[in-house]
Amino acid sequence: MNANHIAIVFICYTALLFFITYFTSKKATSATFFVGNRRSPWFVVAYGMVGASLSGVTFMSVPGNVLNENFYYIPLVFGFIAGYVVVATVLLPLYYKLNLISIYSFLEQRFGFFSYKSGSLFFIISRSLGATLRMFLVVSVLYEFVLKAYGFPFWAASVLFVLLILGYTFKGGIKTIVWTDTLQTTFMLLAVFISIYYICKELDLGLLDMLTQVWEGPYSQILETDPHHKRYFLKQFISGMFITITMTGLDQDMMQKNLSCRNLKDAQKNMFTFSGILLLMNICFLVLGAILVMYVKEKGILVTDTDQIFPNVAIRSLGGVAGLTFVIGVLSAAYSSADGALTALTTSFSIDILGIEKRNLDEKAKRKIRYITHFSFAVLFVLLILMFNVLKNDSIINLVYDIASYTYGPLLGLFAVGIYTKWKIVDRWTPVVVLASPLLCYLSVWVCKYCWNYSFGFELLLLNGLLTAFGLWLFRDKKQGLKI
Repeated sequence: MNANHIAIVFICYTALLFFITYFTSKKATSATFFVGNRRSPWFVVAYGMVGASLSGVTFMSVPGNVLNENFYYIPLVFGFIAGYVVVATVLLPLYYKLNLISIYSFLEQRFGFFSYKSGSLFFIISRSLGATLRMFLVVSVLYEFVLKAYGFPFWAASVLFVLLILGYTFKGGIKTIVWTDTLQTTFMLLAVFISIYYICKELDLGLLDMLTQVWEGPYSQILETDPHHKRYFLKQFISGMFITITMTGLDQDMMQKNLSCRNLKDAQKNMFTFSGILLLMNICFLVLGAILVMYVKEKGILVTDTDQIFPNVAIRSLGGVAGLTFVIGVLSAAYSSADGALTALTTSFSIDILGIEKRNLDEKAKRKIRYITHFSFAVLFVLLILMFNVLKNDSIINLVYDIASYTYGPLLGLFAVGIYTKWKIVDRWTPVVVLASPLLCYLSVWVCKYCWNYSFGFELLLLNGLLTAFGLWLFRDKKQGLKI
């Protein structure tokens, strides 16, 4: 399989997305862009969200990471499911009751101006870093296997990819994304199953033989029982639950799709359906990772970067059909996570920071602000992708969750206090609290490691949220008393 074949697939697939965009962006307004006029069918949103949640990172990093961390990802996934229950039963009813466009508007109603701005800014920082990390992984694959052969520099590959996403989300926004995500989820799932089929064929294994070898193999260990280990199963489960609550329930990107459903009941059906499919797909990714490791060991393939195991095997070893399927799958994963992030960041910045819904602006003025904001975030994406190319990391998925532990923790603390307490806080001190919490977490990691030999995993997110809640308690309005 050569670069020309991959380039043709890339062009055809991108053209298909723009074809969908043409029909979904007709007569689009700001309401269409932000919440899809609240007319999205719940089952379409549920299916499409699978692709948006898995992303290019899951597509390549989870299978490759089996080599180093076995199936320790599974307790994290079960934690995800518990988190989705909380999102569906606690957060979604709140958002629909308040008729929110941006979920961070809740913080303004509950605490005030500074808490509102702090929450939205932390989301913007979190989503910008997380989205570009995911995009970087896919851009790296496209560059290595396609654009490098034509003499393109890495920065040009980054610009091209971001411009394409900018192009098909520019007008239709969330309405377009709901439908393109459906297409992209389909291709991503097909890529996983076809890849498993071709690897089993190369290893001369039937389905039952493959499952038996995976289960009995050295990489199928699910539970790490050492409490000091960063992948200790209980820490993984609790962390997974709070990762979902924050990275889905407190994330404008994921909630914007839910809020485009017709009503709360549809949004909840969407969430429960989506979580069940996601559980099955993550297990499939781990099985794929196990047989990929079996394959590279049998063929004597040297592994230096676990994130590159899947693309190298699919494109260079399994033949044309498997390689082309992988390319379509990784493009689907990349587009489905990046387009939603760009749209959500535009929504949050336009509504939360610029306040266009509170200003007396006509549709033309709103559209102009939205266009400028959308383009500005596209530029930021390119710059961050180039930065991550310099600061390369062996397993991107771990880095994504590590960053989330620091940046989503303050959001967890703010929303938890806002929902579950009646504290009246001194609003102007909130920025100090949400900045201090991640710094204290960073210090805690080093202290615990060197004093007690304890390695923090993703449960750092919970510590960050607790520190934020404690800081808000310290700066509560004592004239109001402590009311819980």
